Amino acid sequence: MATVCLSNSKSLIPSSTSSTSSSSSFSTSIVPKTIVRKELIVCKAENNVTSFSPIISKRSLSISVASTLLFSLTSNGFFQANAAILEADEDDELMEKVKKDRKKRLERQVIISSSSKEKGYLQDLVYKLSKVGQAIENSDLSAAISVLGQSTDAVWVQKVNSAFNKFSGSDEEKTEIDSFNSSLSSLVSSVTKNDIEGSKTAFLASASAFEKWTTLTGLIEELKGL
Repeated sequence: MATVCLSNSKSLIPSSTSSTSSSSSFSTSIVPKTIVRKELIVCKAENNVTSFSPIISKRSLSISVASTLLFSLTSNGFFQANAAILEADEDDELMEKVKKDRKKRLERQVIISSSSKEKGYLQDLVYKLSKVGQAIENSDLSAAISVLGQSTDAVWVQKVNSAFNKFSGSDEEKTEIDSFNSSLSSLVSSVTKNDIEGSKTAFLASASAFEKWTTLTGLIEELKGL
């Protein structure tokens, strides 16, 4: 840039081919020198501005990169903090659920321990189902009838249902009670009609519903033969 300016400044000096004395006098006067100096000063200023511009760009770029990195780190910290809060909330909810479940089990255990009569009804049901199962396996439906009776209004069925109601609390447990009673009704009907296949199907459904119910209530560990 300085070279170009010097070249332009020389063009301001009159040509040496001039033969007049005034031209010779003008070439040695102070005016051209002043102009050259001004041109040099301007060129140096322009050079300084040009050389300074990349420095500003680099600093701006560095600041931009640093700001982006800082924002990224801050954002990550923000999301991590939110994630930590959510995990803490989930842990609190889980702990609360565990406490409630434990409280329910303890309350249920107290009821079971103080209800020996109802447990006796359920233990009698286990023995009856075992005998009926053996009779059906041996195709001896008359033996099955002698155990079950010919009606679901039998006294032992009423006692079993009183025990069911004593130990049941959740909707899921009550659903299994309904399944058991429905299957038991089908079992009594099939045995009475001497329907072997129907008796087998109904027996398996009854036994399955009863086993699920004892698992839900925790009585599966209290009764023998399950």
